[in-house]
Amino acid sequence: MAINRKLGKPTDIRLAMLKTQVTDLILHGKIQTTEARAKEVKSIADSIIALAVKEKDNFETVDVKVSKAKLDSKGNKVTELVKSKNGKEYLKVVKEETTEKRQKDMPSRLNARRKMMKSLNKVKDSEGKNIDLTAKLFNEIAPKYEGRVGGYTRILKLGERRGDAAEIVILQLV
Repeated sequence: MAINRKLGKPTDIRLAMLKTQVTDLILHGKIQTTEARAKEVKSIADSIIALAVKEKDNFETVDVKVSKAKLDSKGNKVTELVKSKNGKEYLKVVKEETTEKRQKDMPSRLNARRKMMKSLNKVKDSEGKNIDLTAKLFNEIAPKYEGRVGGYTRILKLGERRGDAAEIVILQLV
């Protein structure tokens, strides 16, 4: 007996499809799919969210020295004229060092982050910037489910699809 549903697809295609659907569920909060796919996605998403809830506060704040380019009032980089050893002149960007407070993951949270990244796709917004789904899980979704033990998603049945009579459902975060 198989542990997972095969969903009528080869292994690599099935895993890619499930990874995409879990990513969409975390990103948008709900997806519409067939009942069999929803049950598989539900188990993966619940395990990821449970991991995020468990590890959400497992970090320490550290001071980090950061070297950044100095900016003028218009937001442009400040440059200075410098002479090299062979006598040539060139422009060099002026840098300033500051200290910032950053979160440093403890080893178990880092491991949890890597597990999440293994079952989520990389996503870009409309402007082409990367969206950090693991940060969204830790900072937005996990605090919402802090007191809950399991049951982070729900399946709502919509009815049968017209073409092949497959049961269509909405899978959403509770």
